[in-house]
Amino acid sequence: MFDIMNIMSKVKEAQAKIKEKQEQLVYLTTEAESGAGMVKVKVNGHRRVLDIIIDDSLVAPEDKEMLKDLIVAATNKALEDMDQMVKVEMKKATEGMMPNIPGMDLGNMF
Repeated sequence: MFDIMNIMSKVKEAQAKIKEKQEQLVYLTTEAESGAGMVKVKVNGHRRVLDIIIDDSLVAPEDKEMLKDLIVAATNKALEDMDQMVKVEMKKATEGMMPNIPGMDLGNMF
């Protein structure tokens, strides 16, 4: 027979560990480049663009910072929108699979 209290305890423990790890992802970063290094992008583990480096030969120097800021803002907005769409789709896919138990929010796992 299943020990429901033990299972719920393990689920809550897993939720806490997942949340803690998700919060730590902000410190995880990576950088990628294209065009033989003419454009570089740095992102963190929260899928946020932190910086974009654009080679001077690609754009007028007086437009460079504004272009960089616009690209960062548009990219982050698109990623936020996609994250919301993914949450909605995952919620639809898992609807009815788990009982609605107060305090057990599995929605943040996606």
